[in-house]
Amino acid sequence: MKPQLSSDDIKNIDKIDDSSKLFSILLDIMIKLRSPGGCMWDREQNHKSIKKNLIEETYEAVESIDSDDSNGLKEELGDLLLQVVFHSQIAAETNEFDIREVLRGIISKLVRRHPHVFGGAVVKDSREILENWEEIKKKERKKKVEKSDSIFSGIPKSLPSLHFAYEIQNRASRLGFDWDNTAGVFEKIEEELAELKKEISKESKNRISDEIGDILFTIVNFARHTGIDCEESLHESSKKFIKRFDFMEKHAEENNLNFKELPLEEKDKLWELAKSKLS
Repeated sequence: MKPQLSSDDIKNIDKIDDSSKLFSILLDIMIKLRSPGGCMWDREQNHKSIKKNLIEETYEAVESIDSDDSNGLKEELGDLLLQVVFHSQIAAETNEFDIREVLRGIISKLVRRHPHVFGGAVVKDSREILENWEEIKKKERKKKVEKSDSIFSGIPKSLPSLHFAYEIQNRASRLGFDWDNTAGVFEKIEEELAELKKEISKESKNRISDEIGDILFTIVNFARHTGIDCEESLHESSKKFIKRFDFMEKHAEENNLNFKELPLEEKDKLWELAKSKLS
């Protein structure tokens, strides 16, 4: 495919209101960048060399959402869209697939997985919609010979561990494998803590690691039951720690104290001060 770029279109990009026209221009720009007369860096890239960009742009978009930064989100979504177009163009050049197949695929999937909107299915609530969604996905997996029909197949193993655990638990829950209430999950946390204490006394590093994993997995489950995002909760606690620690260092400096050399007891006092000042 050769780019059909018009210098007038690029010059007047802010005046174009047709989204399909804008998308077409973006595709043409990527074709141009990857062409012999385009950008050397863009031509050198492949799926693996730019995969980290996809992850980074996703996190930057999430950060804009968390910051209620609509202008930032607008920009980051553009960066994410660029990654989709970039990978699609690389694939088109190697005859894997092109952007049209990507679009057809997601359109067909959305229609297929929403039979209550595009078909005659009747549902009573969001929970039933999610249960139907999992059943449809399971049928789709069975049609793909190369993939497992496990309910857990398709969960990216590169997800952050807390998010990975959440997705596993969430899918199991949709098939009815779950606690009835939070009390049962909390009892499980206490049970796992007792097992960790037992393994610590044996000084078995592998077993201690297993028990720590079990505790974290169960805490994620407890958070899920209470409607709390464990990943976000830990992130907020980490940011809170940074603020308090920065306060401690600054307070020590202002009072001509060497923070690093302070005994732990004095550091604990500073920590309590930071908690009271920043609460």
